[in-house]
Amino acid sequence: MAFDLDQFAETSVPVKYEDLDFDTFESQPLDAQTLRSLRYMCDVEFHTSCFLRDMLVTPSHREEDAGGFMTMWNREEFWHGEALSMVLARHGIIVDYDEVKAKRVKLGWTGALGPLKQSVLSNLAGTDFVAVHMVWGAANELSAVAAYRQLSAMTDHPALSPLLKRIAQQESRHVAFYTTQGRERLLASETAQKIVRMIMSRIWKPVGSGMMDESEVVHVMNHLFAGRSTELDKLDKRVQKMPGLEGLTIFRNAFARLGIPA
Repeated sequence: MAFDLDQFAETSVPVKYEDLDFDTFESQPLDAQTLRSLRYMCDVEFHTSCFLRDMLVTPSHREEDAGGFMTMWNREEFWHGEALSMVLARHGIIVDYDEVKAKRVKLGWTGALGPLKQSVLSNLAGTDFVAVHMVWGAANELSAVAAYRQLSAMTDHPALSPLLKRIAQQESRHVAFYTTQGRERLLASETAQKIVRMIMSRIWKPVGSGMMDESEVVHVMNHLFAGRSTELDKLDKRVQKMPGLEGLTIFRNAFARLGIPA
């Protein structure tokens, strides 16, 4: 079934958490590892506007469906960051959007070159870059859904767990868009299949890589996925279902490069 962009736009709302009893964080506070992972997730969600900026110099912004989706996607990711920041605030960890923007400024040329790198890549790949964008987005969102669900199960917290499940549910709609678009574009171009296969196998890294210190990436991925080879295999199989990507093990490979035991 094709992704219904109009329905997605009409039903896109902030993730609900007002009905959850955040006072339980006083009697059942989260442990340090969980808070560290939540801070990472919060920063990643707030950085979405920077991802959107990078995409504006690529062919993706000229695609009606992609452009329309990214507008709503940007809002939902920001709302996820806001919800997670509320949880962190209950533990004395204050995160706001202005702070995240300041981090981007401190990156200097590293951050400023983001759009340039995207532009160069898009020029090299031509219109097939959109296929790269869609498959890359699918991989990112698949891992995000898995991460939120895993942390929800690990903590089994009366307030945090349902919140993470709600965020994962919204993220699953992002997965649906990216996989639908990626499948269509791969089916239409054998060249796109070859380009996507090469880039995903050699370059893809877990969400947050490049914006966060590698020590934080390793910590969070270890916390959530170490020793969970079955989960990584499930994620790889979702990618392998797309045309021309049979046999790819991007999750296994990326985690192995980070030294995370499966």
